[in-house]
Amino acid sequence: MKVYHDLTPGAPRAAVALGCFDGLHLGHRRVIDAARAPGLAPSVLTFADPLEELGGKSGGQLVTKRQKLHLLEQMGVQQVYSLRFASIRTMSPEQFVDEVLVGVCHAKKVCCGFNFTFGYKGAGKAETLKALCEERGIICEIVPAVEVDGEPVSSTRIRALVAQGDVAAAERLLGRPFGFDFEIVRGRQLGRTMGTPTINQVFTEGFVLPRFGVYASLVRLNDGDYYGVTNVGVKPTVGADAPLSETWIPDYHGEELYGENIRVDLIDFIRPEVKFSGIAELQKNILENAETAKKMIAAYLQKGIPML
Repeated sequence: MKVYHDLTPGAPRAAVALGCFDGLHLGHRRVIDAARAPGLAPSVLTFADPLEELGGKSGGQLVTKRQKLHLLEQMGVQQVYSLRFASIRTMSPEQFVDEVLVGVCHAKKVCCGFNFTFGYKGAGKAETLKALCEERGIICEIVPAVEVDGEPVSSTRIRALVAQGDVAAAERLLGRPFGFDFEIVRGRQLGRTMGTPTINQVFTEGFVLPRFGVYASLVRLNDGDYYGVTNVGVKPTVGADAPLSETWIPDYHGEELYGENIRVDLIDFIRPEVKFSGIAELQKNILENAETAKKMIAAYLQKGIPML
């Protein structure tokens, strides 16, 4: 998959999905899947800016930049234009179509969501795009909202579920588990002294925060997937008060993972944060949580749910 960070001309003929795609949820995937046609390179034009800089409201990112590109590649996208909004901010709707979609993307088909806006100060709407494209002989498809349980799928709805700790419900809207792939950092190695060494990942600024507590998790390593017990909270483990994910992987006995970006998917919520009276009680609870997590992950995998 080719990734362009500027207005570099791409494939000679392309089908282009347009949008922020800040969550790559089921609604976003419907738009991306629609941008396909024989002889056209499946493409995505999105933005590298945080959502709030694009005039939207964000309660936190649902995917890291690394995850976003990985997921797009898994979806079969061949080229991605990940642009800074400043590069097109002052363009009129007509300029955007002529200079970007035609001149750079070589679009023969364009797809967007029903609520897509573009052009200076959002002057262009989805219907504007359709009219401009059709005038230029470009096929334009406007994709309606995708609903789950009678309500539209949206990043806002997913963020609320994650904040409540309902990662299982969030997965139904995402079409995949909610997770992250932050870098593994060194902690104070307290878990190691208790026989439960953890991988520590600090939540990056701007990323959505799950409800603090303990989760059953799937840890994606090079040699396979492992079940894990993940605690999300604010602890001085790494000498800071930043929100932290600490994951014990009971069946992993390989090399240390410091400095690697490891994907951890939160599959189900086990319990909220609890303060224990001492180390012995904490150790006992960790082992109980591990047993619960193992059963949860086994049941989850039996469903045969596809995991991008």
